[in-house]
Amino acid sequence: MPGTLPDRCGTFTIGGHAITRLGLGTAQISESGVWSHPKDATEAARVLREAVDLGVNLIDIAESSGPFDYEELIVRALSPFPEDLLLMIKGGLLRSPNGHWEPVPRPSFLRKQIETRLWYLKLDRVPLFQLHGFSPHAPIADQLGLLTDMQREGKIGKIGLAEVTLADLEEARKFAEIATVQAEYNLIDRGAEPLLNYAESANIGFVPWLPLATGTLAREDGPLAEMARPRDVSPAQLALAWLLNRSPAILPTPGTLSIQHLNENVSAVDISLTAHEVDDLDRLATRP
Repeated sequence: MPGTLPDRCGTFTIGGHAITRLGLGTAQISESGVWSHPKDATEAARVLREAVDLGVNLIDIAESSGPFDYEELIVRALSPFPEDLLLMIKGGLLRSPNGHWEPVPRPSFLRKQIETRLWYLKLDRVPLFQLHGFSPHAPIADQLGLLTDMQREGKIGKIGLAEVTLADLEEARKFAEIATVQAEYNLIDRGAEPLLNYAESANIGFVPWLPLATGTLAREDGPLAEMARPRDVSPAQLALAWLLNRSPAILPTPGTLSIQHLNENVSAVDISLTAHEVDDLDRLATRP
């Protein structure tokens, strides 16, 4: 397919940088998806390098994966980092002894968490830090104040939010410039659609969590599989094409530990949906 990946799927500008709209998530690198070591570190490094070579320049990393194996792996695979690479680091939670994730008790914990990630990544600045929800233990102004302080110190580039409500996002914008917002959103779960619409109107990048969740729609006899079959594409490719078509602000970051699946995801950007197909896909799930 002629043209570079950014040419084929478009870009979204974050902090003056043109970000290819198809990114790469890292959760599937681990054995269990969260808080576990990489399943195959050698293959994961190959996927990371191949993704960047193909034109992917947005990589999504969360503190709820690892711990810290991901950062070390990314350094081994990609350092020195390309100038246009945007590492999106999500933090703000602590893992309790019983395995639950809880918000950090105060902003000073968040600072330590960010500085630790910088050490592991061998960076002076986190290009994009996403706060993983607001802690109930401190005012929103204090939590964002810590992040804007770290921006002024040069330790954070851009600020994003994850797992927040529309009201949270509106409140946050009173205290900081918000570059991205992340929420669960896919073909079958569109509960975050109001958040997406707001993000698009405010020129905020929207990163869908679980972008390729298709559930029973993708069964061999399901409607998504039936729509994908005549095109000789997979249901996941069709779901990804739908996301890219849904809004120019959407930045999917599907994860994989397979070069084959990475190439399939990249190929999905070339699927051009007709208006009739978009309508059919829209009807597969009830909008909120």
